[in-house]
Amino acid sequence: MATNFRITVHRNGENLHLKLTGDFDGTSAHELLNILKKRADHTSRAFIHTGSLRSIHPFGLKVFHANLDVLKGKSVELIFTGEHAPQFEPISSKGSLNP
Repeated sequence: MATNFRITVHRNGENLHLKLTGDFDGTSAHELLNILKKRADHTSRAFIHTGSLRSIHPFGLKVFHANLDVLKGKSVELIFTGEHAPQFEPISSKGSLNP
């Protein structure tokens, strides 16, 4: 994991807010996916805030997109915010994921 990567987690009812900070790489992608998987059962929407990311490694995005199937069967909608949101949006759904 990038040494400066952090995820700040905040819950507001059925909404989960994840603020990503630092550099996003492959290990960071797995950390994000693990949090989403663990908390998806009690979440209707997960807001992933990307505005505090310093850099995004292309490999990290590939890992993230390639492993979104860990949420298959979960009814959580992913909503990406911030200047880097377009990079994170799944190609097939552009902003939400209902696997």
